[in-house]
Amino acid sequence: MGKFIRLKKGFDINLAGKAAPKIASIEQPETFAVKPTDFHGIYMPKVVVQEGDNVKAGTVLFHDKKHTDIVFTAPVSGEVVEIKRGEKRKLLEVKILADKSIEYVQFTKHSVSDIANLNREKAQEQMLKSGVWVNLVQRPFGIVADPAEKPKAIFISAFDSNPLGADYNVIFKGQEQFFQVGVDILKKFTSGLVHVNVHSEREISPVFSQVKGVELNKFSGPHPSGCVGVQIHHLDPINKGDVIWTISPAGVIQIGKLFLNGIYDASKVVAVAGSEVKEPQYYQTHSGACVNRFLNNNLKQDHVRVVSGNVLTGTSIGKEGYLGHFDHVITVIPEGDYYEFLGWIKPTANKLSVHRAFGLFSFLNPKKEFVLDSNMRGEPRAFVQTGVFEQVTPMDILPTYLIKSIIAEDYDEMEALGIYEVIEEDLALCEFVDVSKHNVQSILREGIDLMLNS
Repeated sequence: MGKFIRLKKGFDINLAGKAAPKIASIEQPETFAVKPTDFHGIYMPKVVVQEGDNVKAGTVLFHDKKHTDIVFTAPVSGEVVEIKRGEKRKLLEVKILADKSIEYVQFTKHSVSDIANLNREKAQEQMLKSGVWVNLVQRPFGIVADPAEKPKAIFISAFDSNPLGADYNVIFKGQEQFFQVGVDILKKFTSGLVHVNVHSEREISPVFSQVKGVELNKFSGPHPSGCVGVQIHHLDPINKGDVIWTISPAGVIQIGKLFLNGIYDASKVVAVAGSEVKEPQYYQTHSGACVNRFLNNNLKQDHVRVVSGNVLTGTSIGKEGYLGHFDHVITVIPEGDYYEFLGWIKPTANKLSVHRAFGLFSFLNPKKEFVLDSNMRGEPRAFVQTGVFEQVTPMDILPTYLIKSIIAEDYDEMEALGIYEVIEEDLALCEFVDVSKHNVQSILREGIDLMLNS
């Protein structure tokens, strides 16, 4: 029987421009890209295709040089038109000019009865060969899962509490069979539980409510209640030496499609949202899609910031950028490249803040939707200890001292203060509320890399 967890700490950022619950049709984007930067723990990805090569959906594009069996495959068929590199020849993206009709690499199909008798080794072999393996994220550290590990449990967060997060009832509608098969495959990799976590105050999709063989847990409370790290902390905390795997519902469904249909299916429904979008709604596309088709003639102004993902943890990609592998929302907000004299202290009804002194009206009217831009409203300064990090972190850790220990490169303190339990999304709100304007998420990742390489 599942557990009910009530969270009180946290903060909901209520932004204007939530996507309407309908899926609009649109012409397929011309180009798609696979970006190694979407994945952590990859050691010097090695490209195995060349510009001009024709590929099918499921063709290997590059692999991890350290773990050569972890491969990254094409989401669509077409021609490899660019292999983009940055400083020191760091691989940034592999770009594909998509065919009008997608062709797929064929993998082994299995019936539902066959899947019940499938062993871990055969399931792992097909997942690695097809590229769906990279959906599995290993805790601690939030890296691509090591095939040699056996996790003590697997966690799936079945709701998104981020600002303008996608509605899972819309994007996963009708995927019950694939989700069930994906769960059945995942259960072969652990002797522990597969946890599916839902929000107690939201409508639960049949995809999650009808699934069998899992521990269905309910959470309540503000963001970051939907972050899987917070859920793990309250259900099965990570200690030194523990390994836990997490995966998104989309990744589970992709595994189900691989075994039932025998293809690497990178199709997804994505929300285009934000205050600067004329018609916020959902679109059918594929992972890695160029976002220009979703934005053309759909913006209220040109001076905007386009984010793949949500405003807390997403990546600024511009109007010609590409959708991230794990992202189900494209967020568009006003660009904040301006200076506002005493903007941080002027009283206004349009200011959202976790501090009641500055955001009083947001507390008096909690349902109000705000139009926020990317302005930092201040420059980096000395690390001021206010206690506000602890107010928005519903975990038994001390984020202020953890971040300070990372800056000091104190390995023992990092370990003692809980670095095994968190990744960037778990402390993203700390960056939003930080009066010192530190890049908390970047600092945390630097600390994680230090631990990984120690």
